[in-house]
Amino acid sequence: MITSRSKASRIGLAALLLAGVGVPALGQDTPESLLPPGFDDPAPTPAPAPAPGATSAPARPIEQPLPVDPGALPLDNTLGNFAAQADAQAAAVDLSRYELPEFARRSLDRVGIVAAGNAPFPADSFGHADGRFLRTLMRRMDAPIASRWVSIALRRALMSPLDTPANANGADFAADRAWALLRMGEANAARAVIEDVDTDNYTTWLYQVAMQSALASGDPAALCPIADKGAEAIAQRGWALAQAMCLGLAGKPNEAGKQFERARSGTSPSDIDNLLAEKVLGTGAQGRRAVTIEWNPVSQLTAWRWGLATATGVEVPAELYQTAAPQVRYWQALAPNIDPVARATAAELAATAGVFSNAGLVDLYSEIEQGGDSGAAQTVARDLRTAYTDGDVGTRIKALETLWDAATTPRTRYARLILTARAASWIPARDKVEETDRLIASMLSSGYDAAALEWRGVAPRGSEGWALLALADPGRSGVAAGDVTGFADGASRRKAQMLLAGLAGLNRMSAGDAQSAAAALDVQIGGVNGWTQAIDAAGQRGDAATVALLAGVGMQSPTWDYVAPEALFHIVAAMRAAGMVNYARMIAVEAVTRAA
Repeated sequence: MITSRSKASRIGLAALLLAGVGVPALGQDTPESLLPPGFDDPAPTPAPAPAPGATSAPARPIEQPLPVDPGALPLDNTLGNFAAQADAQAAAVDLSRYELPEFARRSLDRVGIVAAGNAPFPADSFGHADGRFLRTLMRRMDAPIASRWVSIALRRALMSPLDTPANANGADFAADRAWALLRMGEANAARAVIEDVDTDNYTTWLYQVAMQSALASGDPAALCPIADKGAEAIAQRGWALAQAMCLGLAGKPNEAGKQFERARSGTSPSDIDNLLAEKVLGTGAQGRRAVTIEWNPVSQLTAWRWGLATATGVEVPAELYQTAAPQVRYWQALAPNIDPVARATAAELAATAGVFSNAGLVDLYSEIEQGGDSGAAQTVARDLRTAYTDGDVGTRIKALETLWDAATTPRTRYARLILTARAASWIPARDKVEETDRLIASMLSSGYDAAALEWRGVAPRGSEGWALLALADPGRSGVAAGDVTGFADGASRRKAQMLLAGLAGLNRMSAGDAQSAAAALDVQIGGVNGWTQAIDAAGQRGDAATVALLAGVGMQSPTWDYVAPEALFHIVAAMRAAGMVNYARMIAVEAVTRAA
């Protein structure tokens, strides 16, 4: 069985999930393309949509933003349309026909959106996979995941208009996709998927995830179309407070006040969750509530607290972010109403997780520079401008070096490569450049492979730049075992292991050379377990979305330190087989770049 370097590896979890196939079981205003122009533009392949299965309750509820008695949640409740709730006098009238005409209704057989600049996955990309199996993978995946490029591929897959698989209700399946996106930090993408489901088709599970999505995007007003029905479905204080907030936002302060008093009954007057809801309520027309938020007694940052504070312009103390999961920092990076300087560090971290693009980072620092404030972020912004615009190439390279050298951790070093990717692509390839390796790594961190390949004749054989280009070059083949093992002499053994795994997965080495190098570097690329069998089979079938999801399962790690080269081999090979060779190349490049 393949294992990683630490017991924190999640490969065993993947095998466990696969064994249970037959068991039911939370910046950028819109999701933007994270790829350079022309990087990946496959044509979608339409396919007949399978009929959805029966509505099912979640195997386990998500952590609620407010305390809740699990026994009070009617998790098996399936909501109908508004006509079902009409009084006897109007019972014979189908009011839903007047709210949404038949031609405008969206089917649950296919849910998802096409984001600008992102070619969608084919509708049948899950193949014939059982919906229960896919939902279990998504719910149990420990996100965020290690790889920027795997995360980008998975984000694109989960957002795409995909056929609902067998044994899954379309609304519940959309909720599972959105919940996975939220945990990856993709607040905008999650909200877009949820909003592709008509509200009269919502299930209890989708209501739960919809609240999390509204909080993650810092927009409690997004709850207003569903607040009343959500409160009926889920007996939880958060939904009662949502009703009060929405009444306040609708300019009905008296009704809002009464509902708020009912919702907070039995709780402390100083309860932070109530106070934040009251602050939102008071922002509506004719709202006259002045609420002061004190963070000193608060020891835990929740989605509720972050979302309502962000919506009302209340600054969350930096130390509280340490009490929350990493994806909350990515939500912070995407929140346009937070000051750009406050978002800068979070945005760089989000970029390493695939949530923020090179273009998004450059735009953010441009806004910081225009603000004129002094500080570290302003210094970065000015160095970045120099790297882009100075007329002297040597000065531009020096500015790039300054930005790279200022990073002090593996995450921030990779973030600076992403930040400078386009500027690096404008440096002309020539021999007398000392920073060849980092220039190439920077370009490839954001997919500027055409510009990076201009350095093929410059990067010395055996250097890290040479290794990255060997992986990035789509026309490269026949890399010898000696070149790979020799790379370990100048780089680290782990980088050489990742290089071997990537080259073998891309089929850039003969079988004999791959086996020889694997033996020399102690990489068991021939190992088999449930996860390897599943991702290999999905790749051979061409089920691209299933491959992306299983790749995310194989990358369940907070850092690259725990990602096994064997797992990388199977991910790269399966993506190549499923037609995602561009992603396969960039994942392999990222592995060598980020390996210690």
